[in-house]
Amino acid sequence: MTRAVLSIGSNMGDRLAHLRSVLDALGHRTVAVSPVYTTAPWGGVDQDDYLNAVVVAEDSAFDDYAWLRFGQELEQSADRVREVRWGARTLDVDVVQCIDDSGVAIARDTDPTLILPHPQAHNRAFVLIPWLAVEPSAHLLVDGAARPVATLLAELAQAERDGVVRTDLVLGDESAGSC
Repeated sequence: MTRAVLSIGSNMGDRLAHLRSVLDALGHRTVAVSPVYTTAPWGGVDQDDYLNAVVVAEDSAFDDYAWLRFGQELEQSADRVREVRWGARTLDVDVVQCIDDSGVAIARDTDPTLILPHPQAHNRAFVLIPWLAVEPSAHLLVDGAARPVATLLAELAQAERDGVVRTDLVLGDESAGSC
């Protein structure tokens, strides 16, 4: 079994419906769902703001590659087009981190298909803030060392943190709350 932290985002079409499609597909595998946040786009491409959230999920039949395929299938179902790096997206599903049966974070840094943990997660407030909302004691591997997500967030520029704004939008059962 693996436990996955998935960062989900959308800035095209019915953004909230695209995010909800992830929860619909996850079903009983959903462990926790963060609040929904609005964030400015990352990467310098002119586009609309994103809705972002983090979902923690578990599945006894999924390994880290299965989580990657799952996310890619959802993106394809949402008609995501990959033409511009950091461009607008109907749906983006990133596998931030996977934890194996023994509770150890899976690290992959030589496989071009899947790099774990997500190589930029520690630099992105739009990942860290929603993640902390559901797992306040979360840790992320950075350069081979497990670091508290709260510490990583505190190290980001204040402007980066301030750019992640909680909305009143709801993705799923708020009682799913934190892990």
